[in-house]
Amino acid sequence: MIDTTGFSTLPLHIIESHVLTRLDGPALASAASCSATLRYLSSQNHLWTELCHSTWPSTTSPRVTHIISTFPGGGPRAFFSHAFTNAPQNLITPSTVNPPPELISVVDIHYKDKLILSKHQETESASDWFRCSPFRIDLLEPKEFVPTPIKHPEGDETYTDIVNGMTLSWILIDPIERRVVNLSSQKPVTIQRHWLTGEVKIKFASILSDENGHVMCSVSITCGGSDCGKMQVMGVSLEMEDMDGVHLNGKDSLVSLHNALEGKKGREERLRYEDFLEMKMERKERKVKSEEALDMFCLGFGVSIFVAFFLFLFCR
Repeated sequence: MIDTTGFSTLPLHIIESHVLTRLDGPALASAASCSATLRYLSSQNHLWTELCHSTWPSTTSPRVTHIISTFPGGGPRAFFSHAFTNAPQNLITPSTVNPPPELISVVDIHYKDKLILSKHQETESASDWFRCSPFRIDLLEPKEFVPTPIKHPEGDETYTDIVNGMTLSWILIDPIERRVVNLSSQKPVTIQRHWLTGEVKIKFASILSDENGHVMCSVSITCGGSDCGKMQVMGVSLEMEDMDGVHLNGKDSLVSLHNALEGKKGREERLRYEDFLEMKMERKERKVKSEEALDMFCLGFGVSIFVAFFLFLFCR
């Protein structure tokens, strides 16, 4: 007896409009491997465009939408595949580096599945001023504020609530080469409150590694209080620093970002923020010991010169 009630008997427009539109990215990609028909239906650009817009509302701007549609290897589907996963942690430095002349940031901040901030930022990166200055991308203007539903911290419970409830996605796009990398750690790595002003700084971080060492990409969200007792976002910025805690300039940052945009992976293990801090502390301790050894050597050398000079005078 033929089964006339199975999934395969559904009209194709029903599957496309009422089934596939309810799937998230990984589920839609899995559906494409089930049959030739589902592979065809799951490859429709409008499905992946809607997924990109629902996952990252900041991608709805006309220019970003156009760039996504022209990504090689599938347009919005290719973009989603690269942007959905975090940046590759271990990278191989290309023999020739051609940093992008422009970077587009698409940023989305959620708190308990509620969108707090969604914005895209275009950054010119070809000028000498950008490449010589400390690398920093600011998402908000100096006097721009964004309200949030988050209660201003008054105790440890509030801090835990922020850590568990807040997520951030910071995606960088190279609009020329059509490449993308997600620099977000998703969850905050630290939360600090200024003892005097009461401002709260929420930090997200991801670690990039190449043959020259490790680099931390950190996103800082600065929040202040409001009259209603809720926090408001006062600033969102992206910076990069090396293992010595020195902030990279635009030129050096573009090299690391170029490697991440290339997506060339080395080893597959991820370097966590805690591992980076531990390696940073070990590096500092080795540096201190090396400086102490050098000081002792200089002191010993100076004493030996003094003794030799004293003996020379005494023997005369």
